[in-house]
Formats: sequence, structure tokens, C-alpha cells
Amino acid sequence: MSASQAGLSTQQEELIRRIKAGESDLFYQLIEPYQKSVYAAAYSVLGNEADAEDAAQDALVKCLARLEQFRAEAKFSTWLIQIAINEARMRRRKDRKGLYESLDEDREDEQGDYIPKDFADWREIPSEALERKEVRRKLAEALGTLDRKYREVFVLRDMQHLSIEETAEALKISSASVKTRLLRARLMLRDLLAPGLGGPWISRMSFGKGTKPW
Repeated sequence: MSASQAGLSTQQEELIRRIKAGESDLFYQLIEPYQKSVYAAAYSVLGNEADAEDAAQDALVKCLARLEQFRAEAKFSTWLIQIAINEARMRRRKDRKGLYESLDEDREDEQGDYIPKDFADWREIPSEALERKEVRRKLAEALGTLDRKYREVFVLRDMQHLSIEETAEALKISSASVKTRLLRARLMLRDLLAPGLGGPWISRMSFGKGTKPW
């Protein structure tokens, strides 16, 4: 697959070529547009801001070290996010302290499907409400309590706006699993946030690209 077929821009292709040739000072220019996405990917696994920052920094260091291995078989952004997710997962395996309780515990049916709470009022929260500091804080807290497999998909798909296929590739799961987990993540966030916001949580988020709610 050519670089253009993988979605690399001419500028990215040239930057990668020059960095591989020894101009490592250009690395920041290459990864600068993706720093928030790398952090968000790490956070989706760890659910902790401090740990996510450390994992994101380590992922960027590894990206530079492994840039020779990048063959443009996938988008550079997807490849970079995969590194961030793998780094965060390794960090998580080293520190299994059980700090986060899963929202879906005791809330699944026999097939493991999340059972949403029944709210009568299905009105949507106005988009401007999502910009309020309090709402953004509550969402950040809610994300921290989601089971990791749901949080990962929600952050990559709804907040970082990766496509279904890119999310599946980054997490190494099927597109069908992305869709299923995303739906359950939205339902859980809706159920968690609805009482404090005076109504049910909407099933579609409207964050700007690269925006994090914390």
C-alpha cells in the first residue's frame, strides 16, 4: 500500500522520510496535531489523568524510536494511537490495584448486555449545556468509572472522532464490537449523568475534534 493510499499527506510523508533520515528535531512537528488524541487514548485505558499523561509521553518516545517500523500500511494517527493504547495497557497491567469500579457490574443480563435504567423523560440536553464546566467535570468523572472496554471505544469514537474501522483497528477488535460497546457506553453515561442533569443523557456526543471534557 502506498503512503497516499494509507491516508498520509504529502507533508506527513516528507516529515517521516526526513525524520527517518536523521532529522529528529522534526518529530514534534509530526506528532503535534495528535498529542491530544494520544493523551485521550491513554486516558481511555487508564481512567486517570496523571497516569494517562505519563503513558502518553512514553508512547511518543516509543513512536520516535519505532518510526523506522512504520510502513504506511495504516494511517499514521491510527498507528500512533495503537502505540499509546499498548503503552497504557502495559502500565495498567503493572498496577492492578482495582481503583475503578465498573459501572456495568451487576447491571448486565445473562448475555453480558448492559441493562439501561428506565427514564421516562427522553429530552435531549442542549448542546450548549455540554460546554458548562460542571457538565464537563461530571462527564470526566463518569468516564473514569466506566469499564475500560467501554471507555476506550467511547473516547476514540465519540470524542476523538475516529471512524468505526479506525477504532476497531486501534483496539484490535471487530467493527461489530466497536458498535456494540459504543452503544452500551452511551447508555451507561446517560444513566449515570441523567439524574444530576435533570434529564436523561443523550445518546450522541458533540465534542469538537480533539477536545477533552476535563
